[in-house]
Amino acid sequence: MNVHDSERLAGLLEDAGYVRAPEGADAADVVVFNTCAVRENADNKLYGNLGHLAPKKAARPGMQIAVGGCLAQKDRDTIVKKAPWVDVVFGTHNIGKLPVLLERARVQEEAQVEIAESLEAFPSTLPTRRESAYAAWVSISVGCNNTCTFCIVPALRGKEKDRRPGDILAEIEALVAEGVSEITLLGQNVNAYGSDIGDREAFSKLLRACGKIEGLERVRFTSPHPRDFTDDVIAAMAETPNVMPQLHMPLQSGSDTVLKAMRRSYRQERYLGIIEKVRAAIPHAAISTDIIVGFPGETDEDFEQTLHVVREARFAQAFTFQYSKRPGTPAAEMDGQIPKKVVQERYERLVALQEEISWEENKKQVGRTLELMVAEGEGRKDDSTHRLSGRAPDNRLVHFTKPDQEVRPGDVVTVEITYAAPHHLLAEGPVLDVRRTRAGDAWEKRNAEKAGTPAQPAGVLLGLPKIGVPEPLPVAASGCGCD
Repeated sequence: MNVHDSERLAGLLEDAGYVRAPEGADAADVVVFNTCAVRENADNKLYGNLGHLAPKKAARPGMQIAVGGCLAQKDRDTIVKKAPWVDVVFGTHNIGKLPVLLERARVQEEAQVEIAESLEAFPSTLPTRRESAYAAWVSISVGCNNTCTFCIVPALRGKEKDRRPGDILAEIEALVAEGVSEITLLGQNVNAYGSDIGDREAFSKLLRACGKIEGLERVRFTSPHPRDFTDDVIAAMAETPNVMPQLHMPLQSGSDTVLKAMRRSYRQERYLGIIEKVRAAIPHAAISTDIIVGFPGETDEDFEQTLHVVREARFAQAFTFQYSKRPGTPAAEMDGQIPKKVVQERYERLVALQEEISWEENKKQVGRTLELMVAEGEGRKDDSTHRLSGRAPDNRLVHFTKPDQEVRPGDVVTVEITYAAPHHLLAEGPVLDVRRTRAGDAWEKRNAEKAGTPAQPAGVLLGLPKIGVPEPLPVAASGCGCD
């Protein structure tokens, strides 16, 4: 969601006449931070970066710094007090105001802090600068109606607001016309889609409608909630060919006691029942999850229940987080805060177990013939290994031998899996087939256009955090994992 918002911010500013600062350049006239508030380290990282920029701004008259997103929504005036050299602070509901706020700050020569309390315009109505020519995010809702005790997001993003299905499908069709062949439907609680428009089956209907869009090869979605994951969604996934056999289903804890304290509306039996139904309908589905370790009051027995679910569910991947206390959430005030040493020990045991399971599940892929969508920038060692990388339908990362013929990001190759590691697969034999696609054409066209642009464009240079299709998250990270 934050990456997609960053694409909107880049599109807005370029639409207003700004141009991207060259990669690695240290001379941006405008620097924009789009922030998250889920974990405490986001706060620390922001203020560290702002401190790093202070002397650069002092030495560069006219330079502007803007801070937006969830942390800006939460901290508001605090940001300007801690970092008075910041020019603009804007929230999650009014990202469309950024160009105006920058101009106002420039004219008035004082910081502009504007935080809207409700959504002014659905983000997808704003211009976008997508980093990928072949894959795109599509927001179907913003906000969340859940009240999880560890999560600050609903307080910052507001209640769920759904887009109309026709608007969503029109955006997808426009993206496909530009060459996009893979879309990911986004929502804070994506499968609750329809609650705002009064249709409990709206999400499954949307998946089926995506299946009718000619040229759309892959459909994914994130992140769902077990409470709203109904049988009609499972059926739509199984029966719609371009909906990929991949599911990210946040668990958070395997303990019924902890789930109740988290105010999660499902229990272990319900969760495992969903996993069983998905596997029955989609045998090759890769299922990933989020897990929080060390939630207040978690006992050794509670943690063992989490390990039990991990063993039963056999996740392909798990994003594991140490509980992070967030001021303003009920969990921050709960008794039974767990000592760091205990949380760390449990966390390491969970990571070790999941690492073992991920490897075992990946080994089951050896010998399978898979179609991969060639990816850009996902294989960090591709140059040295003379390989390319791509994503299987279930989203597993596969590194494959570079064929003699040209293969572009967005093209599709067929390979046989020969080796499995915990976090990737290898196809060491020759590529069995290469299918050139409209998505590959779009990538080629975009790069040809880039090659024809001047290295030092005229205009105001814009600095943004890296955006576009993100690299896969690490299996183990510190934080709370809010979904």
